[in-house]
This record gives sequence, C-alpha cells and structure tokens, in this order.
Amino acid sequence: MRILSHEIPSAVGQSVTVAGWVHRRRRLAAVSFLILRDRSGLAQIVVKESPEQLDAFPEETVVEVTGTVAANAQAPGGVEIVDPVITPLTEPAAPPPIELWRPTVGAGLPVVLDNAPVALRHPVVRAGWEIAAAAMAGFREALGGQGFTEIQTPKIVGTATESGANVFALDYFGGPAYLAQSPQFYKQQMVGVFERVFEVGPVFRAEPHDTVRHLAEYVSLDAEFGFIADHRDVLAMLRTAIAGMLAAVGSRASSALERLGVELPEIPVDVPVLHFTEALKIAGASPDEPDLAPADERAIGEWALREHGSDFVAVEGYPMVKRPFYTHPQPSDPRWSNSFDLLFRGVELVTGGQRLHRYSDYVAALEARGESAEAPAYSSYLQAFKHGMPPHGGFAIGLERFVARLTGAENVREVTLFPRDLHRLTP
Repeated sequence: MRILSHEIPSAVGQSVTVAGWVHRRRRLAAVSFLILRDRSGLAQIVVKESPEQLDAFPEETVVEVTGTVAANAQAPGGVEIVDPVITPLTEPAAPPPIELWRPTVGAGLPVVLDNAPVALRHPVVRAGWEIAAAAMAGFREALGGQGFTEIQTPKIVGTATESGANVFALDYFGGPAYLAQSPQFYKQQMVGVFERVFEVGPVFRAEPHDTVRHLAEYVSLDAEFGFIADHRDVLAMLRTAIAGMLAAVGSRASSALERLGVELPEIPVDVPVLHFTEALKIAGASPDEPDLAPADERAIGEWALREHGSDFVAVEGYPMVKRPFYTHPQPSDPRWSNSFDLLFRGVELVTGGQRLHRYSDYVAALEARGESAEAPAYSSYLQAFKHGMPPHGGFAIGLERFVARLTGAENVREVTLFPRDLHRLTP
C-alpha cells in the first residue's frame, strides 16, 4: 500500500511503497539519489545499484518506488529509502518549462503564468494556493460554528447587481444575461430563509483595471446575517471569520508558510476603528474626498501598526454617495453610512456593513436615484423585503487579495491558480 512522504519517518526498518513525481536526480561517484515529490513533500531514494537506470526517469516522470526505510540525519525528514525498485507509471516526461527542483523560482511571473499547469507543481508556487485552501476551510469552520448555512447562488444573472457598467454580458439562449458581480442580492434574500448564510464562490468584475491588486474573476468569501444592531455587529463577525481563517492557515498550511518564510499575524480582539473623517485626517487627505486612495490606505495601515500594533484597521462611515443603494445610512447623520472597509497591511481587504431592511426605505432609496422598485432589475430582489426582513448586514472578503497580503506577494496573480485579467484568458 502506498504511503506519503511525510509518513516515511514512522516506518524505519520497514518495506514501503511511495509514488509521485521525479523531483530531481543526483548522480555522484559512489551513490546516486532520486528525490521524489508527492502531495505531502519530498522523499529521498538512494540508488547504489545500476545508477544508470535514473537516465530512464527524467524530472517530472511519475514513478512508484518500493524499498526499505533507513534513518539518515542528512536526508529530508531524517530518513531515506534504500534498495529501491523503481517502476515508471508514465512514459518519460518532457523537460518542464522551469526547473522545479530549485528552491526558488528562476522565472518571471509571465513565464510562470503562461506555464501554470506545470509551474504550479513548484513547492513555492503551489504554497500560495495551499494557504488559500486552508483559509477557505477556516472561513467555513468559523461561520459554521456561528450557526451559518452555506449557500450557492447563481453566477448567470439577468441584471447587474450593483451597476450596469462593469459586467460581462453573454448570450443566454438568444437573450441578454450577465456574469454575477456579487451574490449580494441573493444572500440578502436568504437571510429571510436561514437568518445566517455564507458563500464561497467566484465573482466577475469587468473593470478595466490593470494593477497588481485587481482581477476580472476572483473568489469571494461572502457572509450575511440578520438580527443585528448595526454595522459593528458585522465587524465583530468578520473578526471571528478572519481569526478562524488565520488559525486554519496555521494548522493546515504550516509547511506552505515555512516554504514562503511567512509568519502569521494576529487579528486583535478589538480591531481599531476610525470614522472616515478621522481616516482622511490621518492620511493627510482633503476633507472633501469621497473615498480613500491607495496611498491613504497605506498611511492608515501604518498608523494602525504604529499606534495599535495591528495589521488590521477598520474605517467606518464612508459617504453614502460612495456606497450602494442598499446601504443603511448612519442614523445620527445620513450623509454617512453604517458601512466599513477593513484594511489589512494598508490595503482594502473587506467591504461590509448594515443593509436597509424595510421595503419603504428601498423604494425611497431607488427613487432618489431616479429608479423604480418595480423595475425588472429590482422587483424580484425586493420580494423578500415586502414580506418582512430583519435588520441585517454582511461582508465580502477577496480570497486572493487576502493571501497576497498574508504572504507579501507583490502581485495578486502570484497566488491565483489561473488568473483572469485584461490580458489573460489562458491557460
């Protein structure tokens, strides 16, 4: 029976079978080595007899190896496999486009992305998604523990969720349809069914951004829940979710963190919170600015680290003019919203807040925009509110941006399996 490389140290003196990819071959004068890679790590196989047999197994050839486990402090994990019988499971592999056995990636990002199906095999390149997978598991565990129900909502929709400008249009059996920008409308409706819901799924933004932090398709971690007092309840739940994500990354992806040299941050129990007007002052921006620029976010992140020792800081009370129509205004001053952005190391990571929940408020909000609640874009969405909805709110975390900030990646594409942006639709 096959065992994985991380299990080999517990089998000293035993005959075992391992299988994986030929990671590297090393021919020395007295002995040769085959380094095998499987999903859990690397294993060293010692080849003393007929070292020329390694010529038949180029790097990335898939092989099965049966041999005896021997202790060796110099080998990976302190053990190696001796007296091996090596059986190929495929034909000899073609040379990979990058040298996967090197400890660092010796190619630029475009080369890595162009050759992603093979480049992702590199232990450093794949580490980003190992962390992403752990973060998704932590998100699910954290919110599942808070009584949330996981949902899956349509990604082909008949109308734009938030605006008509930045959507991908497609032909749907001869009629117009769009790729969903967000599960926002659906997750709000499902609060009327389950009270607490979350979703992990792709969203699509046809925004012509060509930056290191934007993608046309990314994974969104969404949550929405009812019976809240205001947006601070949403921020508290967000803190629970991120704490769970960080804990899961630490427990499930410790090897990936080690490969990337990453130390996990802590999210404080009480995340520092600034009102939007205070944030502008700290950033040295004009008090008339309707939003925070990237430079402002960096300045606020530096302030949070300096004053509170926190990599996280929330900015609340964004101007209503910069928030979607479903956002709940600040009761004491309706110019401002009961919404927030959470910044992580000086970059916006999460947008969240309290939503309107009364049907009459939606009618008024849409009329103020010159639109009608009976319009096709809104009529089905607003059914839930006609029939009673509790005060509710939610948030959305961009998974790839979270991992990029966590790992220190300069470009979000470094931690995305197959990025989609202005210029890339393959592989």
